[in-house]
Amino acid sequence: MGFLYEARASDSPYLESVTRGRTEGHGSVIRPAERHWHMVLATYQGETRLLVVGPWTAAGHVSFVEGVELLWIKFALGAFMPHMPTRNILDSETPLPGASCHSFWLNSSTWQFPDFENVETFIGQLARTGTLTRDPMIAPVLRGRIHGAAERTVRHRFLRATGLSQGQLRQMERAQHAADLLRNGATIPDTIYTLGYCDQPHLTRALKHWVGYTPAQLVRLSQPRRPA
Repeated sequence: MGFLYEARASDSPYLESVTRGRTEGHGSVIRPAERHWHMVLATYQGETRLLVVGPWTAAGHVSFVEGVELLWIKFALGAFMPHMPTRNILDSETPLPGASCHSFWLNSSTWQFPDFENVETFIGQLARTGTLTRDPMIAPVLRGRIHGAAERTVRHRFLRATGLSQGQLRQMERAQHAADLLRNGATIPDTIYTLGYCDQPHLTRALKHWVGYTPAQLVRLSQPRRPA
């Protein structure tokens, strides 16, 4: 039980990826912290709604029911809506009001619901009207190549566009890297040393906060199941 899905990359500078899927069964799963914001189109029992989902600053649980059709539009870091700054949608899901069974309201205009194939067209329309924009400073900052800008200016623009501080982003990425190492067979001491954690309690706190699992739980999950 869980999610069946397929994802694809996008050539839009505003997008990270596009994913569609369907829930199978009922239950809940642990979701890690998420640095990107999304638009999520959910269709259940003939009713469709669109949600703006902000970055998640901690791991948490997601509950689901069977038969929900989903479209996840993941935005690139630095893309944001000026009327709805990313810092204002942290840790939240904001349903957008419906205009009809095929459209919704956003920034005082009506928009047709996108689908898996035409997301880039939809995003292009948002950008042309100024509903969606991107800060060109963010990519160089992420690569450590920004020069000449005041630290306060960089900090303000980074928070406005991403909703997160650079420190939060680094901690999140390091914890997710640690989780990947443990899932792929690295030992806990090697992971601590490789990523510069102070000790095992430090690693445990970071993973529990950002990923939702302890190091020991990730090691157990990485081991093949024994036949009953």
